[in-house]
Amino acid sequence: MRPDVCAAGEEVFRREADAFLASLPAGWQERWRRAVRQAAAGDGRALAEVRRSRNGMPPLPEGVRAVRIAPRMMLYVPAAPSASVTSVVPVSSAAHAASASGPLPLLVYFHGGGWVLGGIGSCARFCAELAAAGHVLVLAADYRLAPEHPFPQGLDDCMRAVETALRRASEWGGSPERVSVGGDSSGGNLALAVALRRRAEGLPPLRSLVLFYPVVTARADGSASWKRYGQGAALDGTLMETFSLAYASGREELPLVSPAAASDAELAGLPPLLLVAAGRDILRDQGEAFAERLLRLGVAVRREELAGAVHLFVTVPGQERAFRRAVALAREFLAG
Repeated sequence: MRPDVCAAGEEVFRREADAFLASLPAGWQERWRRAVRQAAAGDGRALAEVRRSRNGMPPLPEGVRAVRIAPRMMLYVPAAPSASVTSVVPVSSAAHAASASGPLPLLVYFHGGGWVLGGIGSCARFCAELAAAGHVLVLAADYRLAPEHPFPQGLDDCMRAVETALRRASEWGGSPERVSVGGDSSGGNLALAVALRRRAEGLPPLRSLVLFYPVVTARADGSASWKRYGQGAALDGTLMETFSLAYASGREELPLVSPAAASDAELAGLPPLLLVAAGRDILRDQGEAFAERLLRLGVAVRREELAGAVHLFVTVPGQERAFRRAVALAREFLAG
């Protein structure tokens, strides 16, 4: 699937990614790894501090409104052209603005952070920009975090969030038939797990999946990208393994933890899928192999690789061109 590499922007993506990597504090991944291990051993103080640093709410861009649906869910709605932007508005007002031109697509979005970090604040910029630019409703859904809440507790929360979206989509200006799920990194993993679990439970399929550098194999996969980018490229292999252990606790081979472990029959039932990869990322090769397998099984897949980019471009500022490309790709895909 190499022809889908975004070669035209590779140099820009690479320059921005290099500057982004140079701006990160020395030793941050090792500090995060220690914090997760300490929390797993019963001392969560360091991890709590890391979490606080990763979950601030950025200001809203022009053209979008935010509605807090529940303590752990935020709905982003395209604002009416003449409306002033406020931080929180009534659902009825937001739905009226959104539905003026007919039901909108609704994306339920799960943040990344190795199932251990993050929250609706960490993905707020992406969700708000997508709603503002794409005439899309976006529901950012929080979930319980490992190691305090290992698999399947976070996944259970994601399942409930999707049920809420399906039940209330029409009220918000969308439609149950236009509900998709998505996420970045471990959030993309959870989106895939939701789709697989819904199919296993006999529930109606979702419209589509929108995935940014998703975890599809929750362990060291031995791939060329894992070996090449295992250090110094925004997600070290040792940190990813620590995340996986905290979340899966030895159950990494379950399909709902590692979707690549699912059978062909299970995967063949997935909805259409957009997978956007970072070119310099330990997860690149596992995602590419997964997309190729889905294509062979007849699943409609679009994969685009942002060559030169590194992990985190969706949720951590610093790779602006890759971030804007992610928003544009999601907007285009959801409008189809």
